[in-house]
Amino acid sequence: MPRKAPNETRHTPVRRCILSGERDESLALIRLALSPDGVILPDIHGKAPGRGAWIGVSCDELQTAQAKGRLKSALSRAFKSGKVAAPGDLSAQIAAALEKALLDRLGLEARASNLICGADKIDAAARGGQVALLLHAADASEDGAKKRDQSWRVGSDTEGSGKAGIRLPFDRGAISAALGRANAVHVAITDKKAATRVMHHLGRWIKFNGCSNSVAEAESGAQDNGADIPALNE
Repeated sequence: MPRKAPNETRHTPVRRCILSGERDESLALIRLALSPDGVILPDIHGKAPGRGAWIGVSCDELQTAQAKGRLKSALSRAFKSGKVAAPGDLSAQIAAALEKALLDRLGLEARASNLICGADKIDAAARGGQVALLLHAADASEDGAKKRDQSWRVGSDTEGSGKAGIRLPFDRGAISAALGRANAVHVAITDKKAATRVMHHLGRWIKFNGCSNSVAEAESGAQDNGADIPALNE
């Protein structure tokens, strides 16, 4: 049996969205689990025991499917039971769980010293080609974001490309609390593998809930710096 190449990644299982029928890597989808009392709950990390169902649609598409009864039918088929109940606020639960997972991941990367904050520190690291992923708080000023973006383009030799950091779905207060640091307006991920881990959570949030940056921009921003980003369908 041939040995894997040093840079070959571990196989990621492919799952089928119960609503769209499209297949994608499980990392790009959202798993739904069934509680003992028959209530559907989001299983963002995909670790709940038992049978699961996968979705890869947006929040609006999920709400429409639920309102028209298509979600209940799809869940009944997936779990092979008619006693399946999806809470009315399922889409809100998923959005909240995705947001928490992203904030938790940023906190873990901060504790692992894989990210930096502060305009001056970020500009220096970006211009030195040491930034794999650049993030801005939702309430960051346009001027501040543009300055950090420019430093990133200079350091990655992509001036004139329009390449920019990703504006996060929450404000500096939430980011600061997650990182345990005061006034975290801009965040630079300096480790490529860490950027991949962050983009896994951020990409799913963008796909499900939407934000100011498109999925394509989110992917390319990290991939230009060598991060291994799972494919995300728009």
